[in-house]
Amino acid sequence: MADPRDLDYKEIDDVIHGRVRLAVMAYISGAGAAEFNELKAKIGGATDGNLSVHITKLEEAGYIGVEKKFVGRKPLTVCRMTDKGREAWISYIDRMAALLNLRG
Repeated sequence: MADPRDLDYKEIDDVIHGRVRLAVMAYISGAGAAEFNELKAKIGGATDGNLSVHITKLEEAGYIGVEKKFVGRKPLTVCRMTDKGREAWISYIDRMAALLNLRG
């Protein structure tokens, strides 16, 4: 691993680093998949519109896959981390760990 003193803050993934997106990635990394309403309940404080925007940003980056379907007459949105998302998540965690190690 690189010397943490050489860490460039610009290398931190801005897509993941946003508070809501970070919470989505953290939750999905442990759960494997999550429904929209489940994410909304677990994250807390995000409106439907706000959470939807953040999910779209993660999807556009290729970090999560989003499946939209209907169960009965109700829409169901399920989010899953992609392989690219898993790699980005691990890299993000490694960079954060290196940054925290700077504090001694």
